[in-house]
Amino acid sequence: MAHSLNYAEKYTGKIFEIINQGLLTAPFLTTNVEWVGAKDFHFTQQSVSGYKDHSRSGGWNKGVITETDKVYTVEHDRDISFLVDKADTDETARTAAIENVSNTFVETQQIPEMDCYAFSKIATVANDNNLTEVITRASLTAENVFQTLVKTMGKAKLKYYRQRGSLVGYVRSEIMDLLALDKNFTATIKNDTIVDGPRAIETRVTTVNGVPLFEVIDDERFNTAFDFTEGAVADGSEINILFASVEKVKTVPKISSIYYFNAGQHTEGDGDLYQNRSLMDTFVFPNGKDGKIDAVYAVLETAIS
Repeated sequence: MAHSLNYAEKYTGKIFEIINQGLLTAPFLTTNVEWVGAKDFHFTQQSVSGYKDHSRSGGWNKGVITETDKVYTVEHDRDISFLVDKADTDETARTAAIENVSNTFVETQQIPEMDCYAFSKIATVANDNNLTEVITRASLTAENVFQTLVKTMGKAKLKYYRQRGSLVGYVRSEIMDLLALDKNFTATIKNDTIVDGPRAIETRVTTVNGVPLFEVIDDERFNTAFDFTEGAVADGSEINILFASVEKVKTVPKISSIYYFNAGQHTEGDGDLYQNRSLMDTFVFPNGKDGKIDAVYAVLETAIS
C-alpha cells in the first residue's frame, strides 16, 4: 500500500513513534542448520527398531537402524526497494530520510510478516495432520477458558514436549482477558519479554501448567493463511489458540539483506536508495520415533475451507 509523504512545515527532530508488537515467533528462530544448496538444508531423522524376545539358547536379535535424510527448501523469498528523492528529503525536513524508511519498514512490514508466515505455516501443517479443532471465542468464558487450555495441551503428544520444557503457547487478547478472570487459574499474568536484546518483545505472558503462554495483541497476524501479493493480508481462518514445540518448529532465515546507496552511487534516480531482501521459511519437523507430526496443535474460530 502506498503512503503519501508528510510534508512538514517545521522539522521536529523525529517522526512519530511506531506502536507495534515485535516478533512474537522469535522462540522458533534458528541459524543452526547445515546448508546443502542455495535454498536447501537437510534434516536427518533416525529411528531404531524395538526389543525382541531373548532366547536363552544363545544369540542376539538383530535390530534395524533407519536414517532418512530429508531436504527442506526455503521458499518465502521477499524483497522491496524505496527511493527517497532528494527533494522529498529536503521538503519533509528529513522525515523521509532513508534511516526512517528502514525503521518504518522493518517495524510495520517485515516483522509482522514473519509472524504471519510462521503462524499460518504452523496452523496449516497442524490442519493437514488432523491437529486442529474449532472452538469459537463466543463459546469461551471466564469459567471454562482455563480448562480449555489445559485440555488442548493434552492433544497429540504435547504433554511430552511440555515435560521437556519446549512447549510454548499463543492466544488472542480476548482469551488472555478471560483467563485473567477465571477463578480456576491462579498463576500471574504480567508484562514480560519473549526474547532479550534489541528486538525484545513485551507482551502479556503467563504460564499454564508450566507452559509459557503469550498474548497476540496484533491479532491480524494470527491466521491460517495470508495473501502475500503485497505485504500480508489475512485470507484464512482466525487462530484462537496455538501450541508448538520449539524443538520441532524452526524458522530458518537464509538471507536477510539490507542495502543503502547514497545518491550518485546507483542508477535508480536522484536520491538515496534502500533495498531489503528476506529469504526464510518455517518448518514443522516430525518426531524421531515414527516420523509423525505431533508437536503442534491449533484451535480455530472456523474450520479451514
